Amino acid sequence: MSGEDRDNTVTLALTGASGAQYGLRLLECLLAARLQVFLLISDPARIVIGMETDLGLPGRNREAERFLADRYGAADGQLRLFGNSEWTSAAASGSGAPRRMVICPCTTGTLGSLAVGVSNNLIERAADVVLKERGQLILVPREMPYSTVHLENMLRLSRAGAVIMPPSPGFYNRPTRIEELVDFVVARILDHLQVPQTLSPRWGE
Repeated sequence: MSGEDRDNTVTLALTGASGAQYGLRLLECLLAARLQVFLLISDPARIVIGMETDLGLPGRNREAERFLADRYGAADGQLRLFGNSEWTSAAASGSGAPRRMVICPCTTGTLGSLAVGVSNNLIERAADVVLKERGQLILVPREMPYSTVHLENMLRLSRAGAVIMPPSPGFYNRPTRIEELVDFVVARILDHLQVPQTLSPRWGE
């Protein structure tokens, strides 16, 4: 992957925490912005997607890739869905991984693995690569309450360069629909990725 391609690509991972709607809406927005997306979905995340949405995501990766590309209007080759054991993916290599990655939602188990440098699957390896290459890693942990262990892991990752963004929607815009709460969080993530967005009014607008 060339330097320009790496700049125009975002790795997006969905893990098994509640909040699949955040990750799916973010995927939709990244594709609409014409960025290439490397998508990683853990097996627990597939279960959560089935519980929290009516998406009906196919079980096979290539079928799921085509399904999501069609659903969100992706161009040919714009969306790549990798299995969690596809170690030959560019996301697993410092010389080829995109410079930006978001894990949304992010389980506290994934937080723990990243905090101690464990790479048991492609999601953990891809995030580890972004950290070591001094790229941009955004983590959207979804848990309540956070234990001291969770908080210490977040602190450790923040010191390593990750951005910790718990999905905490604001209410000053007086949302009336769940979709507006989801868009508030996704808008903040897009802002940090420097992807233009008009999902949610900014403070003072």
